[in-house]
Amino acid sequence: MNLLPRPVSYVDGGRLVPYQGWETVLVDGPPGGYRLVSSEDGVLIEAHDAEGEMNALQTLRQLLGPGAFRAAGDKPQVIPACEVVDHPRFAWRGVMLDVARHFLPKREVLRWVELLSAHKLNVLHLHLTDDQGWRFEVKAYPKLTEVGSWRDDSRFGDRRSAGMKGRPHGGFYTQDDLREIVAYAAARHVTVVPEIDIPGHSQAAIAAYPELGLHGGGVWSDWGINERVLNTEQSTADFYKVVFDELMDVFPAEVIGLGGDEAPGHDGELVRQIARHILRGGRRPYGWDEVLDSGPLPAGTVVASWRGVEGGITAAREGHDVVMCPEEFVYLDYRQSDSPDEPIPVGTVTTLEDVYAWEPVPAELTGDEPGRVLGAQANIWTEHLDSARRVDYAAFPRLAAFAEVVWSPAEKDPGFVQRLREHHLPRLDALGVEYRPLNGPHPWQRLPGVPGFPR
Repeated sequence: MNLLPRPVSYVDGGRLVPYQGWETVLVDGPPGGYRLVSSEDGVLIEAHDAEGEMNALQTLRQLLGPGAFRAAGDKPQVIPACEVVDHPRFAWRGVMLDVARHFLPKREVLRWVELLSAHKLNVLHLHLTDDQGWRFEVKAYPKLTEVGSWRDDSRFGDRRSAGMKGRPHGGFYTQDDLREIVAYAAARHVTVVPEIDIPGHSQAAIAAYPELGLHGGGVWSDWGINERVLNTEQSTADFYKVVFDELMDVFPAEVIGLGGDEAPGHDGELVRQIARHILRGGRRPYGWDEVLDSGPLPAGTVVASWRGVEGGITAAREGHDVVMCPEEFVYLDYRQSDSPDEPIPVGTVTTLEDVYAWEPVPAELTGDEPGRVLGAQANIWTEHLDSARRVDYAAFPRLAAFAEVVWSPAEKDPGFVQRLREHHLPRLDALGVEYRPLNGPHPWQRLPGVPGFPR
């Protein structure tokens, strides 16, 4: 479609500011795509849609140099003459942020929205509940946050060898907080996908309402798989239908996460009931790949393939849409090298180069099956990331590599690391991101003596 030219907004220190000298035209093209032309006559953006315009503005911000990523104080920059034609490879370019194990205040979630937008990532998956904390205000069940939002202690390091911190931890988001996050993200064309995890990872809910569980117990202060899961009573399903109704009222996303992972001994009927309830609400259920083990899934279910790629292959062949997030490539809490300096080393070594070399579409998919891959997401679990600084260290610069993988064609650029070092790390510096240096952690980023569980 062709519309009259209109003033474009430009990015000034992370803020979108109207500027009458530049203009945008909406044209036909791939979703999220754009053409940006800079010349002596000014800047013209041709975008397929509003998301494409935002993507073009982020490219323009990059052309302005690292100073454009500072909140204030930068001198005006000259935009180089150029023409950029670009569009994303995948529709789902996401990050899962675990705010259940360690709570991140609202201001930090808003900061993460900005970081996603700066990297042309468009999905923020919020893991809102787990054994260690319930972060979503449910007006019908106030004890979920009164009791379930805090724990009296936390394991420091891996559960097999480390001690406890000796202090409580907690926090939650009000529904108004979350509506603010959703609106802030929508203005930057980032969709917030919420997740309430069932039937496992539910100890915080059971602590608040013991009738939901099989064995009782308080909010968990440890890590790992907890065998205390939700019971199979119809009253428990009815309880969670109310929870998900409030969740869907706060979050307008098409996709609503219901977990489904790591639930020892559970038969899966609760997951299927809630999946059908989400569908009746006009949304699509989204679960970890264990949902495939519990019997036929309702049509419209989206599957997140985390236990390797096999779950994604199976789901695609069964006609389900897939988000690829295999732990060996895109779990960004996993250690970044085998050096003893890595703080709380857990999981397999997942280097910057490993993330960049990854191909999201499994080679085993043929015919129409690759079209079932909506995209991919990087997962940031926070058992061992107890502050925003620790999350920065784990995520960056590997998240920059992931962002290029899900945006660009499958062919890899041998000059990626050099481009990252010369051009993108200065942008992260300007943004105040405390990333891991390419040659290893700063002394203050190490945690000597705190054991992990490297594999």
